[in-house]
Amino acid sequence: MPSLQQITCVDDFQRLARRRVPRMFYDYVDSGSWTESTYRANHADLQALKFRQRVARNIEHRHLRSTLLGEDYAMPLALAPTGLTGMQRADGEILAARAAERFGVPFTLSTMSICSIEEVAAHTSRPFWFQLYVMRDREFIGRLIDRARKAGCSALMVTMDLQVLGQRHKDIKNGLSTPPRPTITNLLNLATKPAWCWQMLHTRRRVMGNIVGHAQGVSDMRSLAVWTAEQFDPALGWADLAWIKERWGGKIIVKGVMDAEDARLAVQAGADAIVVSNHGGRQLDGAPSTISALSPIVRAVGSQAEVWMDGGIRSGQDVLRALAMGARGVLVGRAFLYALGALGEAGVNRCLELIANELSVSMAFCGRTKVGQIDADVLLNSALYS
Repeated sequence: MPSLQQITCVDDFQRLARRRVPRMFYDYVDSGSWTESTYRANHADLQALKFRQRVARNIEHRHLRSTLLGEDYAMPLALAPTGLTGMQRADGEILAARAAERFGVPFTLSTMSICSIEEVAAHTSRPFWFQLYVMRDREFIGRLIDRARKAGCSALMVTMDLQVLGQRHKDIKNGLSTPPRPTITNLLNLATKPAWCWQMLHTRRRVMGNIVGHAQGVSDMRSLAVWTAEQFDPALGWADLAWIKERWGGKIIVKGVMDAEDARLAVQAGADAIVVSNHGGRQLDGAPSTISALSPIVRAVGSQAEVWMDGGIRSGQDVLRALAMGARGVLVGRAFLYALGALGEAGVNRCLELIANELSVSMAFCGRTKVGQIDADVLLNSALYS
């Protein structure tokens, strides 16, 4: 097994995670919907943006500190909400939240997490963000919002692009359901992951902790499967966001916006920040990449709300590209999940170190010393991308 210092990029974590995490859970992360064209485009379109290298600039004193929603952080990056994080590694949400806290960036807990809001709060000392899926059962959603407030969460992130579920071929073929189907193929694959199995045997956190025991009639994995299949709400609208904001009473982040008009409607409904996101290419295949959708949304929103971006961010250079195109910050999902599956909490911390170093060094080559100095001029022929 390589040492942490031998891990030099997210690709190293990905290769190690592929060996250590059961196939159904690794594929859950490393997949998109249908042909996966949007999943691939998120990263490829970022790579198409080329930097404008500058020399003979004073780049001696650089720092990455930034503010998101008025709070100071080590860099303009947050860990994205990701479902089933605790299946990449036992107690995964707790481990990732602790690494984010130690490094000084926000962690976002998913509604569909294995570790509950209360469990993550009990193992951290600073507020984290909570991501909300809006279900048909509004009483449950109201209680979930109240639980997040009681746990001290500092912002609520409402995901708007999962009213229906995009078809993900790998998940279907792997039998990834709620609960996962114990097929012979899955059981044979589990036998090749002894460390993962050992860790899971030594935790009691193996179900969706925010739902089981909290939603009416959901007491085990079987009842969870029935409940989940019926709960995503295709009638979700902007009026629901206004209700959520009133119930929450704090900062609201709207995730899943890919259109300038939707961005304006989100602001009107009370969004303090918007995440330009296509769900990592896991929902509407054939949609544009997030980096290509970013600039029109930034222009539409102006100073009314912060605009962030996720999708395809695998390095500090990708962070720099997103900031140059107008994002106030970015969210990373797959990058930290690979690190978590590979090396646990230490892996997530190392992943953040790598991204921060890549961002700092790349800024230097572009003649910038502070995040606030990053603009479209760090990109070559940036007008082509606006």
